[in-house]
Amino acid sequence: MASMKTKLTTLLGTKIPIVSAPMYYASTPEMAAAATGAGAFGFIAAGFTPSTTLIKEIQAVRSILNTPPESPVPMGVGLLGWILDMTEESDDPRIPAVLAERPQAIWFAFGVDLGNYVKMVREYDEKRDHKTIIFVIVNNIDEAKRAAEEWKVDVLVVQGNEAGGHGRGDAPLLQTLLPSVLTAIPDSPSRPVILAAGGISTGTQIASFLKHGADGVVLGSRLLCTPECMYPSQTKDVILSSGVSCTMRSTVFDEVNRTAMWPEGINGRAIVNDIVQDQIEGLSLDERLKRHDLSKAKGESDRLVIWAGDAVAEIKDGESTQSIILGLYQDALAAMDG
Repeated sequence: MASMKTKLTTLLGTKIPIVSAPMYYASTPEMAAAATGAGAFGFIAAGFTPSTTLIKEIQAVRSILNTPPESPVPMGVGLLGWILDMTEESDDPRIPAVLAERPQAIWFAFGVDLGNYVKMVREYDEKRDHKTIIFVIVNNIDEAKRAAEEWKVDVLVVQGNEAGGHGRGDAPLLQTLLPSVLTAIPDSPSRPVILAAGGISTGTQIASFLKHGADGVVLGSRLLCTPECMYPSQTKDVILSSGVSCTMRSTVFDEVNRTAMWPEGINGRAIVNDIVQDQIEGLSLDERLKRHDLSKAKGESDRLVIWAGDAVAEIKDGESTQSIILGLYQDALAAMDG
């Protein structure tokens, strides 16, 4: 397989400029290891997961990839800033426990002051012979400039509105946001690596973003029906039967999921179903919760909260993580040569 040299592959020591996203309740150690094993780079997601479990997950990736104990694990861990605001002052702080396992990268997203956690990682690294690569999600130019110029992060994940799961509700679409960020932060040796994220599902898209200045891309929703994804079969069946324009970004999903504690301006993109219809009908939150809970108790699919982005329209089967990454990469190479 031909490798591609970009700022991302140089930074990570990979062959393919693709990263698998940390998706809470979706990513697994097996998915992260499969992505890295394919020549890309994989992440797991922390969420509210306790440190003991995160340690086991990082060690599982180390074991699958046969990474020596003395070496950094070629994978990353995604951490949510607003959850860290709670956990890092608790008796189970996540950051030191995660860093002690030496993952190659950390991915921060959605917090009031992510710079504080970037600083914590840098200070931890100063005490040892290891530099953690820091990724940060950005949804607008101001966030991008702050992360690049103030926090000096290594990687900017430029996330468009079409991305699955959570992000700023007012974020532009990726095809608008990415060139704006590239213009606002001109290329230089000190500029962070810039990744395109949101709705990416084809090799043609990957080739286009690379041609237009991205150093790599992030795959998330495209991997939701892989055997390595922890989504249950019922959820995967719904995704496989979905089509174009089957998702929307709204707070309504978090409301019935009882997860409406995200920072102001952040909401989630999920598959449209009767959860949305209940809101359209003008039902109160209590009434919507009752319908959601009853539907869940009956094992129905009509009101499942399924975090997913526009990329699900391209999912046709349960292809493996490695097969998808390698296939899209080959398609991207062909598109760039064409």
